[in-house]
Amino acid sequence: MTGLRERKRARTHAAISDAAIALFLEHGFDQVSVAQVAEAAEVSKRTVFAYFPTKEDLVVHRFADHRTEAARVVRARPSGTGPLAALRAHFLAALRDRDPVTGLNDVPQILALTRMVRETPALRSAALRFQEGAEQALAEALQEAVGVPDLTARLAASHVLNTQWLLSMDNFRALAAGRSADERYPEAVADAEHAFTLLSKGLGGYL
Repeated sequence: MTGLRERKRARTHAAISDAAIALFLEHGFDQVSVAQVAEAAEVSKRTVFAYFPTKEDLVVHRFADHRTEAARVVRARPSGTGPLAALRAHFLAALRDRDPVTGLNDVPQILALTRMVRETPALRSAALRFQEGAEQALAEALQEAVGVPDLTARLAASHVLNTQWLLSMDNFRALAAGRSADERYPEAVADAEHAFTLLSKGLGGYL
């Protein structure tokens, strides 16, 4: 019975999320109410809030896995590989795989969703909170991995994640201007290599 309940909850969660995203992309985030989302998903407004505590969570939950992604990369890195080298390799692999978090994904719905998040103040604020959580998680992982002091770990985490954010923004802008992901890819790789080289010059002695 537990497994059945979990599957039912997962289906309800997905149905609410899909209904919300479709409405937001069609009409705009600020123009759609939670009541409209509930009606489209065929659930009550109370049920929507049971799964998504805020309206913004209906969108940003799709990025939730990325909150601890950098920390997971550091903890799972191969023996003999430094944290910064592992993060560099991971970001380059994400570019190759067209991971939406890198900004290098030109699937129309993903482009539209990314644009909505970056152009809607409430969603940008929610994304910023995720970024702060990601920095905290990465800083903790760095302290465990290489034993650097708290301030050093927090500064390093901030530099790394803000660099990745800047790179993703550049990629998104290129795609939003009409370039394809395949066309942008060589430049995205070159930019990432350059950025991580700069990071290594400043952080290499620690990470």
